[in-house]
Amino acid sequence: MLTTIISSSTNITVTSKPTVGSGLHIQNPVAPTFKALSKSAKLDDALRLIESSPSKFEAVESDIDSCCTFLHTCIRRKSIEHGQRLYLHLLLSRDRGNHSNLLNNPILKSKFITLFSVCGRIDEARRVFEDGLKTQHVDESLWVAMAIAYTRNGYPKEALLLYVEMLCRFIRPSKFAFSMALKACSNISNLLLGRSIHAQIVKSQEEPDQVVNNALLKLYTDGCCSNDVLKIFGKMHERNIVSWNSMLAFFLRQDQVFKSLECFRNMQEGKMGFNWVTLTTILPVCARLTALNSGKEIHAQIIKSPSRPDTPVLNSLMDMYAKCGLIHYCRKVFNSMHRCVDLTSWNTLLNGYAINGHINEALELFDDIVSFGLTPDGITFIVLLSGCSHGGLTHEGQRLFNRMKTEFGVSPTLEHYACLVDILGRAGKLEEALEVVKSMPMKPSGSIWGSLLNSCRLYGNVALGEAIAKILFVLEPGNAGNYVMLSNIYAKEGNWEGVWMVREMMQNKRIKKEAGCSWIQIRDKIHTFLAGGGFEFRESDEYKKVWEELMVAMEKAGYAPDTDVVLHDVKEEMKRDWVCGHSERLATIYGIIHVGRGLPIRITKNLRVCKDCHSWLSVISRVTKRVIVLRDTNRFHHFDGGACSCNDYW
Repeated sequence: MLTTIISSSTNITVTSKPTVGSGLHIQNPVAPTFKALSKSAKLDDALRLIESSPSKFEAVESDIDSCCTFLHTCIRRKSIEHGQRLYLHLLLSRDRGNHSNLLNNPILKSKFITLFSVCGRIDEARRVFEDGLKTQHVDESLWVAMAIAYTRNGYPKEALLLYVEMLCRFIRPSKFAFSMALKACSNISNLLLGRSIHAQIVKSQEEPDQVVNNALLKLYTDGCCSNDVLKIFGKMHERNIVSWNSMLAFFLRQDQVFKSLECFRNMQEGKMGFNWVTLTTILPVCARLTALNSGKEIHAQIIKSPSRPDTPVLNSLMDMYAKCGLIHYCRKVFNSMHRCVDLTSWNTLLNGYAINGHINEALELFDDIVSFGLTPDGITFIVLLSGCSHGGLTHEGQRLFNRMKTEFGVSPTLEHYACLVDILGRAGKLEEALEVVKSMPMKPSGSIWGSLLNSCRLYGNVALGEAIAKILFVLEPGNAGNYVMLSNIYAKEGNWEGVWMVREMMQNKRIKKEAGCSWIQIRDKIHTFLAGGGFEFRESDEYKKVWEELMVAMEKAGYAPDTDVVLHDVKEEMKRDWVCGHSERLATIYGIIHVGRGLPIRITKNLRVCKDCHSWLSVISRVTKRVIVLRDTNRFHHFDGGACSCNDYW
């Protein structure tokens, strides 16, 4: 503290007036009122106060603090006009020779840059930053604030150029600068530049903090660098929710859904908690795996949470229940949302009804959407058209396709045309479906030709199937499904030479057929079964006992294996063995043994269920008096009392 004390024999002490910027905590008479008005969001009153008495608003520490409070309120309310008025007031005061230190203060200047950037005024933020750039030393925090402003407004390249300019001025980057630069690299997918910044971090004297490590995780997750992600996460001394969310996203991006679910469990066991981003990431995993128990546990945590979940979380929760076969739970969540409902919520419920075989309820819901004044989008019609296809509603599907453009102004995309072709093809109208493909305004995709090829398989049209397969082999040369479908068309006609020809093509191109796989969740564990596998389980006493009892009961019920589904030129006995080894049958037996009576057995399969397994499951549900819910690649099959929700049309 710069204070001059002059003493005389009279014992009178004289103290000089402190200089501006001396650091003395002087209480300006205007500053407390200005700060109080700013905190109360009375911004107009606060500005009138300093504008009416500029001489009383001096450049001391209390003024800087009160200005920061004012700007913080402006940022929170995105009030650009009030911030501009304060900045103009300080500029005019500086021109008059007052307040020279206020606009040079890096904290206050950073606040102005942040305000202008959050309001989308990037040019004004740049002018604040450049004020004094050529004549004064610019604090590192200002460089970071301006770079963040660029990133916030969608200019990551400019942020990185600013970072480079800062380095050229020999300004040592802080952890904030590192994290900003890494995020900008992620935004422009520049992994090489990100690695160079990582090298700077390693060479710096400080250990990276959570924010920097989280930025590194995102960079390497976006760049699909598995080893780097696992290495950084493993070395982190402290992990927060953002760190764990990055790992969840990483496993999901790598298509390691089981690992993703395991990661979430580890996160919860470590009492890390969650945020809504966590749940919108993990709920789709539960939906994909049909991990209903895990999904219900997450729902319980949402209910216990003191804060209300946002709409994306509730939409994810609806989707999870719909894809686990509990459409009534999906509807309950929808009904509880009230004003939070958006079009995605309606589409999710629509899809739930459609995939669970309730197409009539889906059509009624569509009428509700229209009556509520909402405008259906392209996804709405994809869901409805797909539901009509699986429900056999050919006329209704065609009518909806025509209404899309004329009534709702939705132009059909490739996905909509694929649904229309599938609707006609499943109904046996192959010529009409082919005409739709030929008259499309865009080039048909592989999914459209694939849908038509599947229809040829269903109705045994070999000639058309061969012609379509040739097109698909060019469009999708590595898609094993197309080769398998053509092979099935030949096998169904008994053309074993054609079957061997297709298999030889697959061998030459090193294309492998996807193995049939089914899984079932028992408590918190997911048990997986492969077609023809599960030898240890099949050799167990409990399996043999249940299998024998079921075979006796099913024979009495009139069931006999349909070996026509085995599309191989082998003996009948071997065909029977192969049918019995299908993955959904193994999962069903496991469920009968381990799922308590009265509870549905829920199974998921990665391929379409075959005709004989569908019949087998129907009879099983009747002789065991158990509800069996099977989700294959296309839809749900709810078996109860010998009947299926698909009405044997799938």
